[in-house]
This record gives sequence, C-alpha cells and structure tokens, in this order.
Amino acid sequence: MTQLLKTPLYDLHLEAGAKMVPFAGFDMPVQYPLGVKKEHLHTREAAGLFDVSHMGQLKLHGENAAQFLETLVPVDIMDLPTGKQRYALFTNEQGGLEDDLMVSQFGDHLFVVVNAACKTQDIAHLNAHLPEDVTLEQLDDRALLALQGPLAVKALERHIPAVTNMVFMDSQIHEFDGVECIIGRAGYTGEDGFEISMPAADAERLTRLLLAEPEVEWIGLGARDSLRLESGLCLYGHDIDKSTTPVEASLLWAISKVRRADGERAGGFPGANIILDQIATKDVSRKRVGMLGLGKAPVREGAELYNANDEKIGVVTSGTAGPSCGAPVAMGYVAKEYAQLDTQVFALVRGKKLPMKIAKMPFVEQRYYRG
Repeated sequence: MTQLLKTPLYDLHLEAGAKMVPFAGFDMPVQYPLGVKKEHLHTREAAGLFDVSHMGQLKLHGENAAQFLETLVPVDIMDLPTGKQRYALFTNEQGGLEDDLMVSQFGDHLFVVVNAACKTQDIAHLNAHLPEDVTLEQLDDRALLALQGPLAVKALERHIPAVTNMVFMDSQIHEFDGVECIIGRAGYTGEDGFEISMPAADAERLTRLLLAEPEVEWIGLGARDSLRLESGLCLYGHDIDKSTTPVEASLLWAISKVRRADGERAGGFPGANIILDQIATKDVSRKRVGMLGLGKAPVREGAELYNANDEKIGVVTSGTAGPSCGAPVAMGYVAKEYAQLDTQVFALVRGKKLPMKIAKMPFVEQRYYRG
C-alpha cells in the first residue's frame, strides 16, 4: 500500500480531533467532533473552514496561455477579464469529461485549480499539448483553504479588508498578515465564501488566525459532500466522468456561447463535433437530474432507479440525507423520458423500492455574493 500524502495542515486536523480517512491519495479529515450534520448546518448559518490543499494548483505562463487552454476546454478563456475566474471542463475525443477545473486570469498568467484525483493525468494532458511559448508551473508548495458560509466575509475582512469589495468569481492577490495569497470569491457549497491559496510555510499560522474567529469551525469531507450535493454541484468521478458528455450531465451552461456552433470561436476543443451535435439535436439517451426522496431514508450512490413498471431507468450517482432540505436528496442519471420535473421514480435500497420525484437543482438557494 502506498504511503498517504499529508496536507500542510495535517497536524492541525489531529489537534482538532478530526477523524482521518484516505481520499485521493491523501490522509484527509472526514469529520471533526462536531459531527457531519452540525458541520453542514454551521456552514449554512455561519462560516466553515475546509482544507482543500489536496487539490492541484497550477500556473500557465505565456501571452498565448489563454489561447492554448481554449484548445482543451469548451469555455471562453480568451475573453476572461483579468481578476476573474471561470468554471471549465477538460473534454476528450468522445465528448466525455476528463475533469472539471477553475481557471483564473491574472494578466501575465492563468491560475488553474484541478481535482486531486485527476491532478497527475491533467498535468500530463496539459504537457502533452503545451506549445513552445507556454510554460506550465506546478505549485506543490502551497496550501488551499475554503472559507464558506454567510459569515465568511465577516471573518476574513478582519484580516483582509479588501475582500469586502470582491464579488462572486473574482480572483485577486491580497496580503494576509504579510503573506501574498491568491483569493477567489467562490466555493463548492452554494454559499458565499472564499478560496485562499497560500504558501505551505505560512499555512498553519494563517489557518490558526481564521480558526480564532468566532464564526469559524473546521469542516470535513463528509459535510463538504452534503453541502455541494444540496447545491446541485457535481463531484468528478461520481456525477461526471470520462463517459459522460456535458449535454448528458446538464452542464450546457458551462459551454460558452462563443465556443458553440454559431459562436465566433466555434468548436476547436476535443470531442467538439459530438458535443455540438448533441446540443443541436438534443439527441441523448440519459440526463443528469436531481431527486427528492418522498420518505425519510437517504438514497446513496449506486442505487438503481426504476419506473412504476419495474423497469430499470437509471442510477443514483450521489445521495445524502439533505440536512438543510429536511428530506433525502440525490442526483443521478435517468433515461431522458423520465427527466421531467415531478416524475416519480423508485430507488432500490436494500431490496425496497423507495419513491422519489425528479426535482429542480439546486435543492437549496445558492447564495453567492454578486454585489
């Protein structure tokens, strides 16, 4: 068995009494003594602090960096304003999804954050296509924190007053107690919040400053998962993968207009013909949908979905108790004729068919700060 990697904040997690589990090759906190449900609710009500240092942090240097990245994603990177970030997708030649990522434009470079489990393959993918005038820098000596929740801005502005003026999807460099940090006003919970990239050497000191704020509690992977699911956000390797196209995954919003069939820079990314054809014809056999449980039992990933005639019509890819919704929530794929809102489906859980209905996502209101 290979040795698990540790984030720069590993000792702080142990100090806080975290339960540690293997995740994407790292020893990561799944929960703290507060417990998953209370951690979830605390993030919705105040401010939760997540260690996401296992994610891959990269920089692309060169004046053609944006032009280069556009050859690998169906997203408008060339017109991304300096100081802004955008959600993007690495596609493959079959139209499937290799990973999802965040891209920030800093003028002289792009700052890219990729998923931990895909980090190695993403770096190889970028390197395999890298032109001579663009260089890839791997940032292995940095930590990444996510501070999420309605009171996140209150906690952070005491240390960095300038964050008050940031809006959703801003990405800027600010000084935090004398240390330059890359700060984005975004996150993975559906709440207002920030992602803070900092040098590993300063991570423990800066993290302690945040934890000392009255609004802030440590939050583990368990609550991170239930928070993102309630907010209708995909988890790569579960809700989207190499065999899923953006159209099947209901991620049309993530394909920029300028890259679509009638756009100025149409296509030009892997699998473009397949994806643009699916957009035009709507010809897909399955769709990613949200589901609300009509009973109390949560429906977990892998549960098969059936129609009223006992015919299998799909599968659940993520499921949880839905602490903020007061009902079990799930997402998954169903045959497209069952994707209409309020359609009843049945999830097979321990031999019982539990009724669910197709529901709109997000299941809770997204509260990003747009100014």
